[in-house]
Amino acid sequence: MEIWHNPRCTKSRTARDALAGAGFTVQERRYLDQPPTVAELEDVLARLGLEPWDITRMAEPAAKELDLRNLVRDRTKWIEVLAANPALIQRPIVVTDGGRAFVVRDEESLETVLQRP
Repeated sequence: MEIWHNPRCTKSRTARDALAGAGFTVQERRYLDQPPTVAELEDVLARLGLEPWDITRMAEPAAKELDLRNLVRDRTKWIEVLAANPALIQRPIVVTDGGRAFVVRDEESLETVLQRP
């Protein structure tokens, strides 16, 4: 199982610790240091069943600087923006060994991963 992790984020640390505590082998990907490629983002979005704007942290300063609220919802363009600005990617994202992916921002999504990896 892989977690796109930011060690400064409480939600990210909580998810990582809960998964490891439940006995899962968790590969930590510090996505700010090792940003996902366009292809990796496309893959994760397909697994999530979401669009890039669904996993974008709109309150980040970079989102405001890039005026993302007014950016046309062109999937290719948004994925390129996320690949170039990984701090805009919602965290943590967990990719299970079974091929599923989850944005684990709350207790409910964490429980889903713990029950159905």
